[in-house]
Amino acid sequence: MSNIPKSDDQVDQWRSVMFLYDSALKKVNTKIEILNNEFVNRYDYNPIEHIKSRLKTADSIVKKLKKDGHDVTIENMMEYLSDIAGIRIICSFTSDIYQIAEMIAHQADVTVLHVKDYIKNPKPNGYKSYHMVVTVPVYLSDGPVETKVEVQIRSVAMDFWASLEHKIAYKFEGNAPENLLKELKACADIVDMLDAKMFSLNEAITAYAAEQRRQEEQAAKTEEEFS
Repeated sequence: MSNIPKSDDQVDQWRSVMFLYDSALKKVNTKIEILNNEFVNRYDYNPIEHIKSRLKTADSIVKKLKKDGHDVTIENMMEYLSDIAGIRIICSFTSDIYQIAEMIAHQADVTVLHVKDYIKNPKPNGYKSYHMVVTVPVYLSDGPVETKVEVQIRSVAMDFWASLEHKIAYKFEGNAPENLLKELKACADIVDMLDAKMFSLNEAITAYAAEQRRQEEQAAKTEEEFS
């Protein structure tokens, strides 16, 4: 990241840096909303259920830097942390996830730094989600600053499981009993089956609706020919 705001006052520099992340967050959020609205207008289909965004707190940033063995500086924060600005996109189905990810990556001013596909390669505990770290330019008076944003894309079912897993991990401070971890993994497998079943059901409903429209159009055409 270039053009890091400079200041003799650490507080002012902190505010300037967090302004960058907040601005990048808003920019990516707007891009995603526009893409979703385009889908609605062009295909009468809404692939995104909802969008969540957040900025990491100062306390979380300090803990993460220390955990990763870095000195707590603004420069290290910007260099080594990729999730200070984070957006989570909740989709209806797994197929929507990859489509949304591709559309974001193809935006002219979006640069994809790296991707972690936990859907094709789930974590051992059963966690599934699609993670991508991107940069977008935030245009300031003295030029653009490429700023990192982490984008997580998951289905409703995946998000439900991940939310419960996070609560359990938080309660046990990352040391949950083995039997609970096994139950969580079993639930992840059930969620995976539910995702697949709901997608199959949606495909069947879509096909049925298309056939109904075809029959209605054919009936109208036949009636017009005999009128």
